[in-house]
Amino acid sequence: MRILIANRGEIARRIQRTAHALGHETVAVFAEPDARAPFVREATRSVRIGPADLAESYLSIERLLDAARSTGADAVHPGYGFLAENAAFARGVVEAGLTWIGPHAEAIERMGSKIEARRIAKEAGVPTIPGFDASQEPADLARAADEIGYPILVKAAAGGGGKGIRIAHEPGAFDAALTEARAESQRAFGDSDVIVERYVERPRHVEVQVVGDRRGGLVELGTRECSVQRRYQKLLEEAPAPNLPDETRAGLRRSAADLARAMGYDSTGTVEFIVDDASGDYFFLEMNTRLQVEHPVTECVTGLDLVALQLRAAANEPLGIAQEDVVLTGHAFEARINAEDSRAGFAPQIGRIQVLRAPEGARFDTGVEAGSEVTPYYDPMLAKLIVSGPDRESARRKLASALEELLIGGIVSNTGFQRWLVEQPPVIEGRVTTRFLDESPLPQDDGSAETAALAAAAFASARSATGPDSAWGSLGSFRTTPHRPDPVLALEDLAGAVHDVRLAELDAEVRLEGGQLAVTREGVTERLAVEIDVPARRVHLNRAGETLSFRVLSRTERFAPAETANVGAASAIV
Repeated sequence: MRILIANRGEIARRIQRTAHALGHETVAVFAEPDARAPFVREATRSVRIGPADLAESYLSIERLLDAARSTGADAVHPGYGFLAENAAFARGVVEAGLTWIGPHAEAIERMGSKIEARRIAKEAGVPTIPGFDASQEPADLARAADEIGYPILVKAAAGGGGKGIRIAHEPGAFDAALTEARAESQRAFGDSDVIVERYVERPRHVEVQVVGDRRGGLVELGTRECSVQRRYQKLLEEAPAPNLPDETRAGLRRSAADLARAMGYDSTGTVEFIVDDASGDYFFLEMNTRLQVEHPVTECVTGLDLVALQLRAAANEPLGIAQEDVVLTGHAFEARINAEDSRAGFAPQIGRIQVLRAPEGARFDTGVEAGSEVTPYYDPMLAKLIVSGPDRESARRKLASALEELLIGGIVSNTGFQRWLVEQPPVIEGRVTTRFLDESPLPQDDGSAETAALAAAAFASARSATGPDSAWGSLGSFRTTPHRPDPVLALEDLAGAVHDVRLAELDAEVRLEGGQLAVTREGVTERLAVEIDVPARRVHLNRAGETLSFRVLSRTERFAPAETANVGAASAIV
């Protein structure tokens, strides 16, 4: 089978990996900024579908179908995001005579509307959060809010991803919440319909993975915890969800399977729930009719390949597993590595990745490599760092260690934030709610001044080991005056700040040991992941999980006057 992957980056590579292992060919489609991306190079075939603009490339059903025809594709896998939950795209693929690797279009359509999804869930006997969607008249919605009781949530009936959601804590705030939620929903989804529902004070976001085939077979693969969120976007996931009452866990899994069976679900999908951490009560939230970003943690604890199961279902083959065959073993975590600055409101970052070194013993799903350009056009997710262990605590410690071994140099990322996160008491205890990050002060100091000193020492050590880099350097060390040298190195960080480091004042002994910098203070040695490029005068050092990148300035760059200065000009120096 030749499979066109209607997506990009990390998920395209993930699907390629399984497809190639099973003997299938793949077709990569790419917009202009992705022309040199790894997923394009690794596909069996590739085809350009348009410019950077999403509407003219990855979101153009017509261009995607044209690409499938021109490359002789037999099937289309939508990945996740973009058109993965677009019923019109699914129908277009089938009408073109191609195999759609996903659930049938009706399931996508029915779950795409939160109002319809709630109705189906109720009919299937799945607990739904008290809410109202029978009318869109403001007066009816306000009356329903009074009956449900404040605080209430006003949320878009269409779409997802945290768009079109507002909270009203009292009746006086309802009108503003309704107006804002409707406006955002209309902008994001072209639909202003909303749902008014109960707002759970201590909510956890727990989901259940389901997989069905086209012969009536269906299994659920256990729970995942996705409560660590920022603006309703998940950052850290784990499987199985910790600290759930046995009754709640069994109910979640049973309800997810009941809902999927009621729909005749025939692919991978995720049923999402809100769990009240105080009571253990759970309520249906929505169903994502696609592969999820966090699916690897389920793969780790079940030993199953979800993409392989998708391909079996799409080929009208039985899944080959029954519910009694599903055994959950150990625990797994996934940290989403994004190009964003947690100290600046998680603002997305762009730039060129100069160094990329993944930790050993961890799964690292990524769409980038050293030399990749992170552009402003698409999602800022760089990679997913996945670890597993025999129990939750060992898996958590393994994730902390992996974050300290990871190097992503040349661009600001959230790896330091993730390292901080896994040491927070609610995460350690497994008692995180979706409000955790909103209620927690985030770390602000990246320790760049102290790290610059270590980076300077590392660079000096590496430079001395490589020998002289100029004729002057070959002269060795000599003095014609009695003063003692006090070498200073100037390092510029990614923000443009310059750190002057006097190596003689460093309060630690440092030495290079392969790809690590051993730092010894008072007899205690700490080893930090490091990458040094002496010719390029660059140092990338991992401190507390965060890769800090520095450029070592030459003496001319540091001390020569600028041409615009009134004390002379750099061009006057001969």
